[in-house]
Amino acid sequence: MSSPQIATRDVPPRAVWALEQAGVHPLLARLFAARGIRSADELDDGLARLLPPDELLGAREAAMLLADTLQAGERLVVVADYDCDGATACAVALRGLAMLGAQPGTLQQIVPDRAVHGYGLTPTIVDLAMDRPEADRPRLLITVDNGIASLAGVAHARARGLRVLVTDHHLPACDASGAVTLPEADVIVNPNQPGCGFASKAIAGVGVMFYVLLATRAELRRRGAFDAASQPRLDALLDLVALGTVADVVRLDANNRRLVAQGLKRIRAGRMQAGIAALFAAAGRDPTRASAADFGFALGPRLNAAGRLADMSLGIACLLCEEPRRAAELAQALDAINRERREVESGMKDQAERLLERLMPQGEPPAALVLFDEDFHEGVVGIVAGRLKERLHRPTFVFARGGDGLLKGSGRSIPGFHLRDALDLVAKREPELLKKFGGHAMAAGCTLSADGVERFASALQQVAAEWLDAAALQRRLATDGPLDAASFEPALVRLLDAEVWGQAFEAPLFSDEVDVVNQRLVGEKHLKLSVRHAGTLRDAIWFGHTDALPPRVRLAYRLNIDEYQGRQRVQMVVEAAVPAGAA
Repeated sequence: MSSPQIATRDVPPRAVWALEQAGVHPLLARLFAARGIRSADELDDGLARLLPPDELLGAREAAMLLADTLQAGERLVVVADYDCDGATACAVALRGLAMLGAQPGTLQQIVPDRAVHGYGLTPTIVDLAMDRPEADRPRLLITVDNGIASLAGVAHARARGLRVLVTDHHLPACDASGAVTLPEADVIVNPNQPGCGFASKAIAGVGVMFYVLLATRAELRRRGAFDAASQPRLDALLDLVALGTVADVVRLDANNRRLVAQGLKRIRAGRMQAGIAALFAAAGRDPTRASAADFGFALGPRLNAAGRLADMSLGIACLLCEEPRRAAELAQALDAINRERREVESGMKDQAERLLERLMPQGEPPAALVLFDEDFHEGVVGIVAGRLKERLHRPTFVFARGGDGLLKGSGRSIPGFHLRDALDLVAKREPELLKKFGGHAMAAGCTLSADGVERFASALQQVAAEWLDAAALQRRLATDGPLDAASFEPALVRLLDAEVWGQAFEAPLFSDEVDVVNQRLVGEKHLKLSVRHAGTLRDAIWFGHTDALPPRVRLAYRLNIDEYQGRQRVQMVVEAAVPAGAA
């Protein structure tokens, strides 16, 4: 594999000047300007700046449906997805509806088991909700973070007398002609359904549910259930919204950044759910210095592990728990499952590497990668696909055999290759190959027949060969250019960490030419470096890299604080390196 191309982002000088004049720190002004921020007004993360719920198609109708259900004291059931976004969306729904007046005992939940039920609202899930005594049956079914493609499940629910509210953010299904097909629910709230003008198309499933609650509160206020002074404070749910938004790796547009920023502020101030506090403790993270990275790399994986290897009901129970001691026990159980997930993932990565040797006889991967092994675990295929995509810069699908004998695959993509659209084209070219599929531009999933992996690999690689040219297949790292010596201070690193970074609003990545003074392996798989940067010796580490570097290189690196025996030192965390003078 060739080295990545290290590029420097364009920085509009007028935007930098405007931000600095508004009092923004000079380095932050440069970083924000390079990410499209043109004025300090865009950095206002106040709740008043959130997009209004009425702009979300279906939110008003959903509010009326929920208000009717709550005021009638009827039972309702929430059907969640089994990832972190689905878990937080379920917790937000149940907590929020209770705050809005749901009577005790009227709120139920069902979380599909990945291996048993598959994804989304299926007829089997509907029967689980309804096969109980008449007095305990729900009258309304709400999907969170799923449902937009569950045509059969919604139809079955309606046939059994349930009203159905779909809240989702995924792309709708299409028929053979490419026309969008929506489930026949009573109400659909999804910014990606036809006709919805909501500006934040990238809002996560938990964000959609939060907006439905905001609309419901407004409807109940119009009905006189409470006034502006006595209404429930739904902002108490924003720690959950922030966690689900970051963990789902959705695009951090202005609205999503505000949701995340508000959640982080609550957590840093100690105003969070007991389960969130317990997850911070289990991960060894300090909530007073909470960052978006904590959601993505510490809390999110612990919740996701439950859905991958066990039952996401455990994760939702942690998020709903009110008693700190019990929440701590649940968080520790999630931590143990996450450790097991790491072991499973490690074994799968080793096997995937052996499979790659056969796929890459010349050392260069094909335009798209498709891997399957009988020993792969269905719950971890997405993580392994993501790891391989990052290393090889190719659209990647990894498959495992499900309990029903079908192949369950998860894919991750690169810029320029819309994965869900690619699956749609494969489905048209290879009828009957894909039993079902769905997802986004950068992440998607599908189910194949028991012997369909070779046909799928051939079809996906053909689409990739048509859509991706040599430039798209070259990994490109966008950096923020060089960093002056004065910036290597713990206070500045903490300033950077306090901001909201994530998908499409990437964390700062700097690039500088340095002299490699010393290098050695630590833990047998990480390269520890001492480099001379701007005349000063600095510590650096490249995790997961073992090859030695030449005497002078250009590094792409992030900053972090290395704390040891009470001392704090700023170190470079290397993402890539190329020979000095190379782009």
